[in-house]
Amino acid sequence: MTFEALLAFALIATLLVISPGPNGVLIARTVPTSGRAVGFANVAGFVAAFYLHGALAILGVSVILTQSAQAFTVVKIAGAAYLAWVGLKAVRTAIRGDAAQASVTPAARRRTLWRAFREGFLTNALNPKVAIFYLAAFPQFIPAGGSAGSAMSLVVVHSLINLAWFSLMILALGRVLGLARSGPVQRWIKGVTGIVFIGFGAKLATTRL
Repeated sequence: MTFEALLAFALIATLLVISPGPNGVLIARTVPTSGRAVGFANVAGFVAAFYLHGALAILGVSVILTQSAQAFTVVKIAGAAYLAWVGLKAVRTAIRGDAAQASVTPAARRRTLWRAFREGFLTNALNPKVAIFYLAAFPQFIPAGGSAGSAMSLVVVHSLINLAWFSLMILALGRVLGLARSGPVQRWIKGVTGIVFIGFGAKLATTRL
């Protein structure tokens, strides 16, 4: 794979990463309420899911999702249900005012690093769009007969771009952490992000091959 092809992929991946999506919404919800470390745990979950999708694409398993409408539907509905579940929980918390009541509790007691990692992982692992992105990108940027290492290098680039972008986002959000931890702001954040997550879930549920 040429350096020019790698740069072209990096440009496309960057545009994909910075576009609004569930990952950004999850970070925007997590950092103000639970802190920077938990936000980075979310990002670690993103990256782990990317490597899973990359490995599946290389092994050819992901091809099944694009060629089998039934398999694609199962993964799609599972992902949509997860996003909707996360969104409904956030909206319920905002309506009940739990965020305001819990604002005096240390963030680490509300969300563990493992839970944040799991949220980030499931948000991407259950999103068939990530698998489709890799399946579409690999043939475009890897020459015929290219090795699995070439394909994984694209996953590495995608992961590094995610890490860089969301690290900047986490650090920026961390600067307003004190304000964002106030009860009214937490309720507003949870309500808005909950609605957005439900919207992403509905959009994913209506996605077609």
